[in-house]
Amino acid sequence: MSEANRLYLASSSPRRHALMRLANYRFLHLLVDVDETPRMGENPEALVLRLSQEKARSSQSSRRTSGLVVAADTLVVDDEGILGKPAGAEAAAAMLRRLRGKTHRVLTGLTVLDLATSRENSRVITSLVTMHAYSTADIAAYIASGSPLDKAGAYGIQDQAYPIVADVAGCYANVMGLPVCILTEILAQYGLLPYAANPVAYCAPARSCCAFGSVQTGI
Repeated sequence: MSEANRLYLASSSPRRHALMRLANYRFLHLLVDVDETPRMGENPEALVLRLSQEKARSSQSSRRTSGLVVAADTLVVDDEGILGKPAGAEAAAAMLRRLRGKTHRVLTGLTVLDLATSRENSRVITSLVTMHAYSTADIAAYIASGSPLDKAGAYGIQDQAYPIVADVAGCYANVMGLPVCILTEILAQYGLLPYAANPVAYCAPARSCCAFGSVQTGI
């Protein structure tokens, strides 16, 4: 990989790393340290967009002068506000009760930064997630698995062993933290394509659903 075509992922998320690999991109990992505190009056869309941009721009402080940086930030949002990662089992149970039987939004701010030109391509991608009317026993079993404790909103859409998510409108991979279909579209504008054809990396033409939803990713 030449320096000009080098791809960096400014994220420590194991799920984003796995999605990038699943989409057949070769990339290097960048550590980022960004204050994620919302600003006064900042709505969720503005927040995820700004944080993705700040994560991407933080890489400019290094000696890297060329290549593309991918950065993302994802939020789970319902009518009451933003749901972050639960502080423990009780907080996770409260979040799952709050989401139960309802539809909420998952927003991802996505930024691709060209280090050579400082050109940015940023977007906010929204998916709608409808939850099952799961029982209190379902919640307890899911929390006992440990999976909800490191995820915003206290759930992972990929946790198919548990009756949590009923339906998704929009990009499935977006709910996991990285809308690979949109990312592939953006990177193609820079002439950067996956290293092997992989049909699961593309959305349907209407961009209304994502082929990742039919794939057992195990992520």
